[in-house]
Amino acid sequence: MSDLVEIDSLLSSNTPLNNTEDGEEEAMTASEVLQKLEEAWLNEKFAPDLLPVKSNLVECMLAQIDAMEANIATAKKGDFRISVHRMEIDRIRYIISSYLRIRLAKIEKFTTHVLQEEEKHRDTDTPLLSDAELEFAKGYNSSVMSHLTNTALRHMPANVASLNSKETAVVPLVDSYVFLKVNETTENVLIEEETVDAGEEIMDLLQGDQHIMRYRPVASLVESGAVSLI
Repeated sequence: MSDLVEIDSLLSSNTPLNNTEDGEEEAMTASEVLQKLEEAWLNEKFAPDLLPVKSNLVECMLAQIDAMEANIATAKKGDFRISVHRMEIDRIRYIISSYLRIRLAKIEKFTTHVLQEEEKHRDTDTPLLSDAELEFAKGYNSSVMSHLTNTALRHMPANVASLNSKETAVVPLVDSYVFLKVNETTENVLIEEETVDAGEEIMDLLQGDQHIMRYRPVASLVESGAVSLI
């Protein structure tokens, strides 16, 4: 009987991850990929805005699920490891589906804003949307605009029968407060900009610390992985 694939086995070479620092392929174990996917899921869940998509993590874990299911199919009936592996597969599937559902909900809520931000990210190493998400966002936005035009705008006077997307776009509340833990020490983080009544507030975020603060000052640190939302 062939051994069941363990969750901490090395990923196959046909599902490489891109190293975000130098763009080179990075070999990772399945458990490391799953840990990064769980972190991306929690960040997406607690961040008020839409974060850059982690398609590579999702694709790697889907490939791992296929490998685990293939090995389960060859295992002897009654092997106790089968139920353990099936529970692990269900857990991974839940994380993936929840991660994608949260992203779709944000795309629907902030469609115009998301499409505007996507233009800024599209030619970078960290696209905001996957190809499928971009297609969905464009189709959803088109449907909403068509509905508004047919039910309301076409019945209005010509001078008000249009929408300015920049003025009407629903935007995330990036000044809302979030809980975070510090993964990498980051010094001189600007927490509050200088105002007429008070000076600017700068603090060092030390590895292992946990804080509650506004999301805007740490948004870039969430994307880089220096901090994680909890």
